[in-house]
Amino acid sequence: MVNFVMIAFCITAGMIFRKAKLIPQDAHKGINTWILYLALPAVSFKYIPKIEWSSQMLFPALSPILVWAGCWVFMELYSRYKGYGQRSRSTLELAGGYSNTSFIGFPLIMAYYGEQDLSIAIICDQVMFVLLSTVGIISAIKGNRSDKEGIKASVLVKRLLTFPPFIGCMGALILSHVTDLSIAEPFFDKLAATVGPLALFSVGLQLKFNGWKQEISQISMTMLYKLMIAPALVLIAALFLGIKGDIARISVFEAAMPTLITSSIIAEQFRLNARLINLIIGVSILVGFITTAFWNSIMQLLGI
Repeated sequence: MVNFVMIAFCITAGMIFRKAKLIPQDAHKGINTWILYLALPAVSFKYIPKIEWSSQMLFPALSPILVWAGCWVFMELYSRYKGYGQRSRSTLELAGGYSNTSFIGFPLIMAYYGEQDLSIAIICDQVMFVLLSTVGIISAIKGNRSDKEGIKASVLVKRLLTFPPFIGCMGALILSHVTDLSIAEPFFDKLAATVGPLALFSVGLQLKFNGWKQEISQISMTMLYKLMIAPALVLIAALFLGIKGDIARISVFEAAMPTLITSSIIAEQFRLNARLINLIIGVSILVGFITTAFWNSIMQLLGI
């Protein structure tokens, strides 16, 4: 129960601090820098060496790909039905295809299942970032009508290889096979402990809901896919492949996470509808607390 109280407290505190102007308007950028450059790499160094690798561990890597592919099909059909152009379609793909697997996912996983399952969540998170940094950027470029040159493959590779959590993940994978990292575990433990409260506080600082009624159609359809259809696809895949236990639970749970906050940054950078994505992020986080409880109950009923 204390974990759920902490989640509500940190997000509410962030919203109150922003409304009361007790913190600079862009303070979340400094907090996010700490999380990305120090806390998330520490999570990798703490948990990745403890992973017991097996063929089933491929499933957490495949589940974000399934979420993205399902979103591509869903938004293609929805955009054709509504007569949307490429800019709107690319915006909706960014809003529905990428899960908030770390800032929201990690704290919720610790609340529902415990810290030990973060080792599985890290795999989902890293694959999600790889997808966002490649096909996500490509989709954003297609939706940016003013971008005639596109982006070079070398830029995508550089973006991926210089992302701190990715470096931390790769570093933990390599070093854990050549040296004993257990001596540094207390240090990584302290840094990793800051992910939950700081990430949730940062989310609270960025939550905005102004103008949601005007965009209710696109918001509701995106959340239908992101919070209900996406985890259902992963759950069906797990049942079909016979994946059970922690691997299946965490994969489905991460697929059920709200829209990734970084999607808004990319939308703004490539002149997509960043305002719509910000609204989807805010609403999906609030609704996501209910739908994640629903998916947890479904998995318990199915004995996963």
